[in-house]
Amino acid sequence: MAVVAAGVSVLAAATHAIPADTIRETVASEIKAMTGLDPLLRGPVAVSMFPASTVEFSDVVLSEPLAGETTFAAEQLTVNLRLVPLLAGRIEIADISLTKPHITVTLFPNGRTNWSPLIDILARTLKPNAKHDEKVVSFSEIRIKDGVVTVRMPDRDVHETLEGVELSLAWPSIAKSFGATGHFIWHNETVDTSVAIADFPGALAGNDSGLKFRISAGPLKAAFDGAMSYEPSLKIDGTLAADTVSLREALRWRGDQSLPTGGLGRFALKAHAGINGRTIALSNLNVELDGNVAEGVLSYATTGRQVLQGTLAVDKLDIGPYVSAFRLIADNTRDWDQRSLMLDWFSGWDADLRVSAARVQFARAELGRTAVAANMRSGRLLITIGESQAFNGLITGTIALGKAESGVEFRSQMQFSNVELEKCLGELFDIHRLEGSGNLAFSVDSVGHSVQELAGNLNGTVQVAAKQGALNGWNVEQMMRRLQRSPLSANSDFRNGRNGRTPFDKLDIGLRVAHGLATIEDVMLEGPSVRLALTGTTSIAAREFDFSGIANLTGGATSDGNASFDLPFTVQGQWGSPLITPDTRTLIQRSPATGPLLDDAIHRLTGPASPFRPSR
Repeated sequence: MAVVAAGVSVLAAATHAIPADTIRETVASEIKAMTGLDPLLRGPVAVSMFPASTVEFSDVVLSEPLAGETTFAAEQLTVNLRLVPLLAGRIEIADISLTKPHITVTLFPNGRTNWSPLIDILARTLKPNAKHDEKVVSFSEIRIKDGVVTVRMPDRDVHETLEGVELSLAWPSIAKSFGATGHFIWHNETVDTSVAIADFPGALAGNDSGLKFRISAGPLKAAFDGAMSYEPSLKIDGTLAADTVSLREALRWRGDQSLPTGGLGRFALKAHAGINGRTIALSNLNVELDGNVAEGVLSYATTGRQVLQGTLAVDKLDIGPYVSAFRLIADNTRDWDQRSLMLDWFSGWDADLRVSAARVQFARAELGRTAVAANMRSGRLLITIGESQAFNGLITGTIALGKAESGVEFRSQMQFSNVELEKCLGELFDIHRLEGSGNLAFSVDSVGHSVQELAGNLNGTVQVAAKQGALNGWNVEQMMRRLQRSPLSANSDFRNGRNGRTPFDKLDIGLRVAHGLATIEDVMLEGPSVRLALTGTTSIAAREFDFSGIANLTGGATSDGNASFDLPFTVQGQWGSPLITPDTRTLIQRSPATGPLLDDAIHRLTGPASPFRPSR
């Protein structure tokens, strides 16, 4: 008890020996020397020597000397003093605690911050060969309780707030390391974090130092293990790993509300990361998204607009998750989808990506080796298919999408060369009427708020050239030969012939599209025994046919001794179930029972005029 009493007496004597004003001025001077900021101690000062030597300042403000901007304010700043120097009549700070501080961090385009003067002072005073009068920092720990940190990037109009900040920052005087651990709340999620720098003085002096950090925040976990240096600008280099069960939720947590409607699920990344200023470069990258695993390089920069660049290689690329929410045809209908197309996520960032895949899964189609480039600039996306080995042929072309006042601007130029038409048209466009190999080319553009409007405003051209194939759904030769024998059985013959096929040696189709109406410029089918020619239009918006044509039996004499049999017909109605109707007058004329009667009636009405000729 005598020892305790003696110690208390010594502390009391030391307290009286050093006036409160002297303590206040000394602490303020050391804070300014360490931070480079002007302290304003506006509240009362409380000095306590037992059970610990502490000084409490209320209502503390730090501001930049020239700008006068407040970068730090705290309800209470508690300073723990070193006991031994205090007994000798000197004031040295052991550590500092900040209660409910408000800290502003401003990031400038050159990589500096409004706290750079503090870093510069730490670099000077913590270096091993610093002179005694340069060693202004006597304490080695700062604790933050219930703080608020505001991060600003004026050139990008970024203003973020971290709340509930609980951090401990320490640089032990007996070691070179620096550590920070704690947590804070950002966008309503608690973020647990830790940072460790192996050689803190060396890193501040521009030398490489070991760096580790960990972060865990609701949907996202990330870790880094590498090296860093501070001079002449902040550089970080090492291994980065991150994962989340939902990239969509992680991006929403970050503040991205305009996101594409499909995909962005399970995400994992591991790469060698290099960070310099506001640019991060990822090499030796292995990334997984929605089950797709890719390798390559990526870079992401936030200087000005956000820019994503990179080259990726994928074994199998399944783009189903990213187009799953897109519908050409409305559910449970045969009409084009009328939902508004949303491209808000196109704004605010640019991209230049190149992807090569050994296989590509697209809806029901599987493509072979494919090389694709995606370029995003100022809200316009251009997808270039350099080459895709598909359907035993090649696919090349471009697809462009962009935001416009009148909705979505769409433009595409595609070429399908030497492809299997039945598989290609069936798997990509749900058209199952055409067999054979051939070429398909189209160049189209449109604008609208929905698929329905795009279909109604479509313009462009379509060309199909096929060989050695067949037209499925109708056996035209069989139907015509039956009609030749029994012309008045047209309805049953056309109905019964829909399960057959019409072989052809050559098929050419040429369409010109204007405002959603496709006009036939050239349709000609030539087969061993049948020729077909069509004229007319088809409404893309209404999905309806309005064609007329002529079918010719060729390749030998017909049953009536004529060299050929010509039959005009019409095709009308919905694309899915068109009505094909033969020309009635031609069938009546060719009927042995009704043909003479029709000829006699025409002769009586028109006189000795030219014989009847079927319209074409």
